[in-house]
Amino acid sequence: MTAIKPSSTIQENKQQLLGLCPVTYLMERIGAYWKPIILYHLFTGDKRYSELRRAVPAITEKVLIQQLKQLEADGLVTRKALPVVPPHVSYALTRSGRGLMPVIEAMAQWSFQEQAGLFKES
Repeated sequence: MTAIKPSSTIQENKQQLLGLCPVTYLMERIGAYWKPIILYHLFTGDKRYSELRRAVPAITEKVLIQQLKQLEADGLVTRKALPVVPPHVSYALTRSGRGLMPVIEAMAQWSFQEQAGLFKES
């Protein structure tokens, strides 16, 4: 994977927008394809890694690990590893992550309505 040049014009523009535009700030945190899906599954409670893997079968292990690390770095998810054999790792939403519940639920509701054709113009 190619490293992102921190001094690139797009990175500078993005950094300026983070403080000015709330949508840009949100998308920076949950904008990757799998992040909202992972968050959605964590809304029902803590999940072990294997539970998340089964809940989102189309995601690869590599991508799931990357997305969980990014969500943890952004303060939306916590990772709890117990020092036992076999390893027991679980993930939970932080207060900030739980604050996204209405946002993700609104996205899901919009999707259900869109798929039902409720927004079709006649």
